[in-house]
Amino acid sequence: MSILQQTISCPFCGHAVHLTVEVTDEDQSYIEDCSNCCNPMHVRVHKDEQHHSIQLFIDADDEQYY
Repeated sequence: MSILQQTISCPFCGHAVHLTVEVTDEDQSYIEDCSNCCNPMHVRVHKDEQHHSIQLFIDADDEQYY
């Protein structure tokens, strides 16, 4: 397990949101509220073993913004 720290823009208000994600071998999906507008952001984390990378997806209203 590793820790990923990423700053993203809220898909609702554009505010910079700092995320700390514990990356595991399994995909993760959870809701994180924006600290500015309190709207729920859908966070998905995927660890790509083949390319040695971590993919972070931030969605709102079923549309991918990041």
